[in-house]
Amino acid sequence: MMRSLFSAVSGLKNHQTAMDIIGNNISNVNTTAFKASSVIFTDIYSQTISTATAPSATTGGSNAQQVGLGMSISAVKTNMTEGSTQTTDGNLDFSVTGEGYFIIRGSDGKDYYTRNGSFKADSDGYLVTDEGEFVLGYLSNDPNVTNYTQTLANLSTIQMTGASNTYIDYAIDSNGLITAYDPATDATVTIGRLVLATFSNASGLEKEGGSQYAESANSGTPTLDYANEDFAGSLAVGSLEMSNVNLATELTNMIIMQRGFQANSRVITTSDTMLEELVNLKRS
Repeated sequence: MMRSLFSAVSGLKNHQTAMDIIGNNISNVNTTAFKASSVIFTDIYSQTISTATAPSATTGGSNAQQVGLGMSISAVKTNMTEGSTQTTDGNLDFSVTGEGYFIIRGSDGKDYYTRNGSFKADSDGYLVTDEGEFVLGYLSNDPNVTNYTQTLANLSTIQMTGASNTYIDYAIDSNGLITAYDPATDATVTIGRLVLATFSNASGLEKEGGSQYAESANSGTPTLDYANEDFAGSLAVGSLEMSNVNLATELTNMIIMQRGFQANSRVITTSDTMLEELVNLKRS
């Protein structure tokens, strides 16, 4: 069977995968905090027809003769660069300028990481995502406390209305400090502080949907910091991070992949025609 058929089949398959990735990017062009992905192609092994020979006193050397056997996908990369910010004026909307991720506790009890800072308060006053998942941070009654052991085990859900669910006028500033007004004492109290996580290899995080990511074996373990400290970045209140999809780039890549798919299809039809000619020779 002709090698070109199998090479072209691998081309069709992997160009289709690339189109799947491009289509997903385009569909999420307006998704809050979405990170675009891209595909990297590589050739696969080659069949050696003849090996290379060294030059001698009487003859020159010759290069190896090899025929490639198609291509495959070597990587699907996630572009973790920041997207543009969109002003919302919501007092519980936040964008991060820097490398930090908000920490979310999913309904399955596991912790996830997101750049989507669209939060709200539920009926019990807890800070949650739009899907109702808890946003995590450190609890404190003293804004000057700095001796937290910054580990995931010490994170807590944040009830902005206090344990009695009576605090009002809660607010979160650009440092992530959460305060509220206690009518019983006529005083402003500190509830806690948001925490941001950073990773040594953020591109290694695994997408979990909902603009959320999970730690992977290659992302590194999270380092926890407050906003405006170390590498976590700063918080901007009243804004959200937009998708970092570049629509012009995606549409251009779509054309490139379409042409690649068409070219591989032509290789298959041409190879089929050549095989048909061989069959006809046998019949004649």
